[in-house]
Amino acid sequence: MTKRFLATAAFVLLSSTVTVSATDIGATFGTACPFGDCAAGISLSYLGELVIPTGHMENGVEFGGISGLDFDAATGHYIAISDDRSERASARFYELDVDVDASGLKGVSIVKHVTLKDKNGEPFTSRTVDPESIRLGKDGIYWGSEGDGKALLPPFIRVASPDGSFVREFKLPEGFAPTADKSTGIRDNLAFEDIAVAPSGDVFVGLEAALYQDGPNPSLTSGSLSRIIRYDGATGEPKAQYVYPVSPIPQAATKADGGNDNGMSEMLALDDHRLLAVERSYAQGFGNNVKIMMMDLADATDVSAIPSLAKNDQHVVPARKSQILDLRAIGLVPDNIEAMSLGKAKDGSEVLILGSDNNFSASQKTQFYAFKVVSRPQSKTLRLTVE
Repeated sequence: MTKRFLATAAFVLLSSTVTVSATDIGATFGTACPFGDCAAGISLSYLGELVIPTGHMENGVEFGGISGLDFDAATGHYIAISDDRSERASARFYELDVDVDASGLKGVSIVKHVTLKDKNGEPFTSRTVDPESIRLGKDGIYWGSEGDGKALLPPFIRVASPDGSFVREFKLPEGFAPTADKSTGIRDNLAFEDIAVAPSGDVFVGLEAALYQDGPNPSLTSGSLSRIIRYDGATGEPKAQYVYPVSPIPQAATKADGGNDNGMSEMLALDDHRLLAVERSYAQGFGNNVKIMMMDLADATDVSAIPSLAKNDQHVVPARKSQILDLRAIGLVPDNIEAMSLGKAKDGSEVLILGSDNNFSASQKTQFYAFKVVSRPQSKTLRLTVE
């Protein structure tokens, strides 16, 4: 049974606990020349917010944990992956119908959910997977598991068929698998958060923060060197790696002894070298900061042959990046934004949709934001250097 949530109802639910956003429908925000490149100009027009409250059940399964989102032009719907580690129900992705046009974001319908299968054709058992990202590729659904640093489960990128069945797996480069002594490999809960598929078919996979051998996590005074793997989408073989400089944590905790963090929680390809990235931070007592960056990989150094960025004497050029939108600065109160997709509105215009991971917590919510894409860099193939 399709369940539809209306934007007007969502604002009623929010009004008793949160100040309704002062951002008007149609308000436009643009960056003419990100990192000095006027061909990369982008402009977005706000279309509204919708919230699905924590605890909603869909066909007997709790809805939530939305950590990845992508548009299926064939159906006009979106696929959205849940980061449930097969604890509430089997690991899964959803099909969503987002009702949005020039007048605003009107509703989100949960059409169905699809169970993801392991290599043996079985649903994943509890805590054997941590789904975090999803994209449509040329031969199926590309999705990623963050792994589990504590349990020494490596992250992975796999291809699934529309019914969730296993098709194939991408090769994990050396240095990414977790290690017991934490000398190399992913940090727990800071691994494969991001997948982006370029028009050429290449696949970019990003880490939320640095590998152990590449340096520290972000702090209030320093950032973190996150690696992006560039894959040949057809073969699943790594082609290159680049450095994305995650920003320092922008907000100190306002709660005594409270923690804070920052990380890259999603990527989206605009063309073969320009991508959007979500930097999502949290500070206890304050909440989330969410900023959308544009990055350009055209002149970035291929660091795949550099085993440790922290112990490296070679010259490295990271991805250029430029902030294009700060959600709090435009009057929004974002939750834990981890999903981002381009798509088509009901009137045919291009839209950017953001989604949040509620962590299945009563203090959080599944939140969607919609923006009309007024202008953006047009897809153009550029040959990136792979050394």
